[in-house]
Amino acid sequence: MSPLRPRTPFGRRAAVLLSAALALGLTQPAAAYQTFGITVGTKVVRVKWSRLPVRYAVTDRGVPGVSSAQFRDAAARAFATWQGVPSASVSATFTGFTSAEPGDEDNQNTLGFASRPELSRVLGSTSYLIDDTTGEILEADIFVNAVFPWSVSASGEAGKFDLEAIILHETGHLFGLGHSALGETELVAGGGRRLIAAQSVMFPITFGTGIVTDRVPRPDDVAGLAEVYPASGAATETGSATGRVTKGGQGVFGAHVVAFNPATGNLVGNFTTDTQGGVTITGLAPGPYIIRVEPLDDAELDSFFDVSAAPSVDINFRVTYSPSFVVVPRGGASKPFEVKVTAK
Repeated sequence: MSPLRPRTPFGRRAAVLLSAALALGLTQPAAAYQTFGITVGTKVVRVKWSRLPVRYAVTDRGVPGVSSAQFRDAAARAFATWQGVPSASVSATFTGFTSAEPGDEDNQNTLGFASRPELSRVLGSTSYLIDDTTGEILEADIFVNAVFPWSVSASGEAGKFDLEAIILHETGHLFGLGHSALGETELVAGGGRRLIAAQSVMFPITFGTGIVTDRVPRPDDVAGLAEVYPASGAATETGSATGRVTKGGQGVFGAHVVAFNPATGNLVGNFTTDTQGGVTITGLAPGPYIIRVEPLDDAELDSFFDVSAAPSVDINFRVTYSPSFVVVPRGGASKPFEVKVTAK
């Protein structure tokens, strides 16, 4: 868990901006793994809601092809999807329509369309107001960029982005999830990246138009939500893999570490978030795992780390696998593993 960078102080509170981006675009600063944290004194504390359900309103303005009521319904489905994760305990309640704008500091959690043509590569964004002494989320707003074409069709529409999928990503942020690095991209002419494949709805670069596959959380998303809001008894049913990544005997900061379950094909990832190269991957079903370590080179670094505050992220190494299976026990941690990487 890496610290966020506060944008504007408000005494005991600080506003923090996060965003998801279109496939060609960049993202705003976020945090490592699936969860957010802020620095309080010498410690990093988790950013989360202390009281549930989250109460939210929806703006009373639609866009061509999507009414405010259809936005409300898409948001309700997205929240219900997160609420349906059996290993986590989250909830949200719709309170009504509002004329307020997403981003207003008004003690209301507002979701809705906003026209932001200057953000030509950003589909949606989530902003927080947090208590910077505890990490408690006090307010969170989501805007969906009205300059893009949107669809709420069950099967998607050619040339339009799926509203429910983008809201699912952004409500993941609202609950405190950061960006996942489980995705593959390629650079495109003119700047930005094109998404080839992703194994997490919290990957910061979205699929293109007409696609509805990101309406369902993947194992990586589930592990992140369960880490922040664990359901009763969930910790006794899963385990964790813990270890470190080194290069030339020194810890590697910012390496992307993926646990692959060969029995199910599930992938859950995390990052090394200290200078010793330490990493812990939680929410894993018991059993043997293959550990894969890779440089963080499939999205911009500031999609995952506050690069102005974090140590240097090392991307100068080759993809490396653990020399043997790492066995995750039920309700506990694996024996510590070490993956030794070499420079490219």
